[in-house]
Parts: sequence; C-alpha cells; structure tokens
Amino acid sequence: MLHRHRGLLFSLCRHYSRRGLEVDDLLQEATVALWRDHERLLSLPAVPQAALVWKIGRNAVIDCLRRVKETEALPEGYEVADEDRTLLRELHEQIALLTEPDRTIVRLQLQGFNYQEIADQVGMTEKNVSVRLVRIKEKLRKSMNI
Repeated sequence: MLHRHRGLLFSLCRHYSRRGLEVDDLLQEATVALWRDHERLLSLPAVPQAALVWKIGRNAVIDCLRRVKETEALPEGYEVADEDRTLLRELHEQIALLTEPDRTIVRLQLQGFNYQEIADQVGMTEKNVSVRLVRIKEKLRKSMNI
C-alpha cells in the first residue's frame, strides 16, 4: 500500500515543505500514521483508499508541523513587547477555539500558503477559502474587540 501511494505522500509532504530533511521527517510521520490505520486502509478499494491515505497523511503532516512551529525559538536579540505577547497569545487562543476546517485554513494562511494552495489541501474551492477567511477574520476581530 505504501509503495502504491508513495508518490501521493511525497507530493503531499513537498507541498507543506520544500526543505529536504523536513520533507523526509513529514514523510516518516505520515507513514507512521498510515501504519497505525493500515488494517482499515487495506480493506478499502483503490480509490477510497487513496483518498483516506491523503487525509490521514495530511493530518499527520499538519500535526507534525504544528508541533515543530510551536517549539521554534525567536531569533537571538528579538524582543517582543509584553502587550504584543498578550495580543498574540489571545489570538492563538481564539484560533484554537475555531472549528477544525476554519482552524486549518487560518493556520495554512499564517504559514504563507496562498488561497489556491489552501483550497487544494482542504478540499474546497479557492473562492470558498477566500469567503471563509473573510468571515473567520471578522469573527476573530469581534472576539478580540479589535
């Protein structure tokens, strides 16, 4: 199964990162996630199996990147004002309260993906992503009184 879907997994990992070693790490995380669910995957026909491989792989990659991004340190000599830290902390708390599709869309945009790339990853149209981001931002503004 992994051999059959290796191109899909590699493309997925390359979509999230262009750094060679990071792609390898993402590929390993996706492979481990697929191994955990291999019995269910092997019981499916080829087309639904590929869709589920993509979904499980994508979720594993996003989780891996989230763990890495949250632990990265700021550059040396970079000072953040206390009020900026408070505002950032509040923003991250509000993002965490969003529903799963909205939270994923926001995090992908914060990682620098464009609307089309986000749409491809979450299975929506580019226009739908655009509309949802406008609504999400408005919701965040209201919840943070900005």
